[in-house]
Amino acid sequence: MDLARTEVRTRKGVKNAAARLGLMAVPVAFFAVFFAYPVAAIVTRGLKTDGTWQLGRITDVLTQPDIRHVLWFTTWQALASTALTLLVALPGAYVFARFDFPGKQILRAVVTVPFVLPTVVVGTAFLALVGRGGLLDELWGVRLDTTVWAILLAHVFFNYAVVVRTVGGLWAQLDPRQEEAARMLGASRLRAWRTVTLPALGPAVAAAALMVFLFTFTSFGVVQILGGPTFSTLEVEIYRQTSEIFDLSTAAVLTLIQFVAVGAVLALHAWTVRRRETALRLVDESVTARRPRGAGEWGLLAGVVGSVAVLLVLPLAVLVQRSLGAADFGYYRALTHSDGGVFLVAPIEAVGNSLEYALAATAIAVVIGGLAAAALTRRDAGRFVRGFDALLMLPLGVSAVTVGFGFLISLDEPPLDLRQSWILVPLAQALVGVPFVVRTMLPVLRAVDHRLREAAAVLGASPWRVWREVDLPMVRRALLIAAGFAFAVSLGEFGATVFIARPDNPTLPVAVARLLGRAGDLNYGQAMALSTILMVVCAVALLVLERLRPDRTGEF
Repeated sequence: MDLARTEVRTRKGVKNAAARLGLMAVPVAFFAVFFAYPVAAIVTRGLKTDGTWQLGRITDVLTQPDIRHVLWFTTWQALASTALTLLVALPGAYVFARFDFPGKQILRAVVTVPFVLPTVVVGTAFLALVGRGGLLDELWGVRLDTTVWAILLAHVFFNYAVVVRTVGGLWAQLDPRQEEAARMLGASRLRAWRTVTLPALGPAVAAAALMVFLFTFTSFGVVQILGGPTFSTLEVEIYRQTSEIFDLSTAAVLTLIQFVAVGAVLALHAWTVRRRETALRLVDESVTARRPRGAGEWGLLAGVVGSVAVLLVLPLAVLVQRSLGAADFGYYRALTHSDGGVFLVAPIEAVGNSLEYALAATAIAVVIGGLAAAALTRRDAGRFVRGFDALLMLPLGVSAVTVGFGFLISLDEPPLDLRQSWILVPLAQALVGVPFVVRTMLPVLRAVDHRLREAAAVLGASPWRVWREVDLPMVRRALLIAAGFAFAVSLGEFGATVFIARPDNPTLPVAVARLLGRAGDLNYGQAMALSTILMVVCAVALLVLERLRPDRTGEF
């Protein structure tokens, strides 16, 4: 009998492993061809000459004073941006988690709008607020676009929702009676929070800090627009070395440095989170939220609303106001005409191009991300599968500029000669969308009782029917939310698209960047108008997400 049971378990384990590998095959092939291969191609092209690796070039690049300055600035601005974002956003996370007040859902949507905006739009909005001729310049003669503060504030603007959603989602489900028990035993409010709540929130705070650090460490659009010639991150420097100086060896070295740095951060995060993870007593968030009590709590709520108005709403409002600066919607009307210069078509055509590309990228990201998430939910996942999970996150931390340029130099021979194909842009955008699909679907898929799948299989259902009859009804909403996030991030992808978007088919972020790169009030106004259009499209996608949002708030 024991031998028979062992044999059954062995067969079941082999069957599970085969099913997991089958699900992983398509995502692994996709990342191998459209991520690993282009990145490896550009690194090889930069560091290999006449069949010999020029590894000494790494030392040569690292000893250059200007490169060391870029490395130092990239690191410290990312750390400063992360710390400043946590400082500003953690009170907001507490308010959304513990308070129930009129307009909470609307305010939640407002807070999330900046996160789904393309970085080019974020940079443009802050340029309209703190740059030459901006609101601060007109009112007080103050310009911040020549200082690092513009970059830091723009990063807070962009990442505020990451902290509120990630930390606030867990905070809302922590049982408040645990902290109340500590206070009954004599602990002060601060000590009870520090010894009870903060350790429980540790993994969520670490996850939020990791995401903010990765986004700011690889920041491109914001620094490209607000940094000018003074400030440059690794991502901006890679773009400059490839597109302006044509120094592929330096770009390859910088790509390797960024890859190693991001890998080290991800490994450190995984190690610290595993050590700090503990079982938590979670409750439904509907029983933890309450009306604010006392002047202190109402003051905290007012402070959070005020900070949201100043940091998040004001830049967007100034952006819209600048786009309406010309009489009779002149900047918008100018978008319908081609100047025959930078654009071969009217700039307004970028709207249709972006929507078509984003829809195609969303379809790709949902298929690849859905298969990957399904593979990660299979039982008995080992180190190989955990490594696969880390692989899926790499596109968020590896230079999008490198990927875009890598597409041009690697996908140029049959059967993968795609340089003239429209699909190249959606493929690059899908690489960024896949991690969001996986992170959105994974918690829901893991919550499905595996015994339901096993029961359906025992009754003779095929794997496809098991997915259709058991998993899909439970994850349908998460799947729609994942598609919405993939659409929003695809719509705003800039780092890779700037290399591969053709002049006769520009995307909205590329069109905005090109308009900002040209002198003249008309070009500036058109950039503001296009950014406003892009903001509205992203906001509509977000409103759809909010209507689909599950009752229990969780991760992105």
